[in-house]
Order: sequence, then C-alpha cells, then structure tokens
Amino acid sequence: MSEEPLAPQETLDAARELVAAGRPFSAHEVLEARWKAGPTEERDLWQGLAQVCVAMTHSARGNQVGADRLFDRAAERLSTFMRTGHSAYGLDLNAVVEHARNHIGKL
Repeated sequence: MSEEPLAPQETLDAARELVAAGRPFSAHEVLEARWKAGPTEERDLWQGLAQVCVAMTHSARGNQVGADRLFDRAAERLSTFMRTGHSAYGLDLNAVVEHARNHIGKL
C-alpha cells in the first residue's frame, strides 16, 4: 500500500474494498495515511477507523485480547469524533461503533 494519502472519500472506498477482500490490515494502512495527513479535527475519525481494521486483523489471527482492546479504543475514538458534529463523509459512524462494540469478547 502506498503511504501517500488519498482524498477522504477515496480513502473510505479503498478501505471498504480492502476489508471486503479480506485485507483489513491493508485497509488500516490506507486509513493511517489519511489520519496522518488530514486535519487535526478529523484525527479521531481516521484513527478510529484504522483501529477497527487492526482489531479485525487481531481477531482473525486469534488474538482476542488485542482485538477487544482495539475495538474498544476505536469505539471510544469514533464516539468522540461524533460528538464534534464534523462530517464523516457519509459514513454511518453509529453503525461502525455498534459493530466494534458488538465484537468485543467474540472470537
């Protein structure tokens, strides 16, 4: 994966495609590039989404403790972002947070 950040919508589209292809860690890298290059007020959005992808990677590898910690951190970070009222580029963050919280404790 390129370390060059994509535009926000392109980032989301690429991350979705990578997750759908069973490559959540690669999706994390795409999201991480956006979080590092993006504006400070969007940091929690991109970092939270990247953490969901790493949590999925841990879960797939059987590391439930690591997955649980990252799903929890991601849910908190995304909830914090939602409270700002900033745009999530059409992403349903309530659904993402619910997904993260529903996966805690499930291998």
